[in-house]
Amino acid sequence: MNIINGTEIITNETDAKEAALIRFYNAFNLRDAALMKSSWLHSNESSMNNPVGGIKRGWDEIASVYNKIFTGEAKVFVEFYDFTFYSTGVMFFVNGSERGFFEIGNKKIDLHIRTSRVFLLTPEGWKQILHHGSIDDPELLAAYQLAVSSQV
Repeated sequence: MNIINGTEIITNETDAKEAALIRFYNAFNLRDAALMKSSWLHSNESSMNNPVGGIKRGWDEIASVYNKIFTGEAKVFVEFYDFTFYSTGVMFFVNGSERGFFEIGNKKIDLHIRTSRVFLLTPEGWKQILHHGSIDDPELLAAYQLAVSSQV
C-alpha cells in the first residue's frame, strides 16, 4: 500500500499493523473522537509532537488537541504516503510524509508534513504511543501556525 488516508477497507487479510494505521487516519479525517481514543495508548508515556501544538504528553493532553481539531471550524485532511514500516514483535513505527490541507473560510493551506508514528502491541491490539510531525518549509510553517492560532 502506497497511500493511507483512512478510506481503505480493512479485511481479515489486512495486516494488523496496517489496520491500526488505517484506523488512525480514518479517525482523524472523519473527526471521530471515539475511534481516535481507541487508537492511542492511554499512558503518561504517550507523546504527540507537532509543529503547532508543541509537545503533548499523556492521553489527556493529546486528546485536547484532537478535540480542538474535531470541534473547530477548520477542516483538516491528510494522507500518509512514501512511508516505511519498521517492526519488532511488540512495536512498530512508520515514517514518511503527510500531504493534505487545512481550510477555514476562504483560506486553504496545502500541508506537507514529515511524520513518524510509533505503535505498541497491547492486549487490546496495536496502540499509538508517539506521533512526531515536522514542516520543513518555513513559509508553510508560519502560515499554518498563524491560521491555527487564530482558531484557538
